[in-house]
Amino acid sequence: MKWASWVSFVALALIVGVVVYSSLHLGAVRCQVCVEFRGREACRAVDGQAEDETRRAGVTNACAMLASGVTDTMACERTPPTKADCGTP
Repeated sequence: MKWASWVSFVALALIVGVVVYSSLHLGAVRCQVCVEFRGREACRAVDGQAEDETRRAGVTNACAMLASGVTDTMACERTPPTKADCGTP
């Protein structure tokens, strides 16, 4: 192999390594979030770096199961969660 091929291979391997490492070490916080919207309830577990953004992601994921359309989704995401238990995984 040529020298440029080896350099490209090493660079690609480093990029793949960084992506895998960051994916595996994502969850500093785990939240179990439940949302009730229009008589239906959905619960989701989400991992993230900070508690507030993890809780928000849980609400978004739960609302994806409950709402249809932009207006419903926005209304659901403004609904306070009925349960939001966060801690370390």
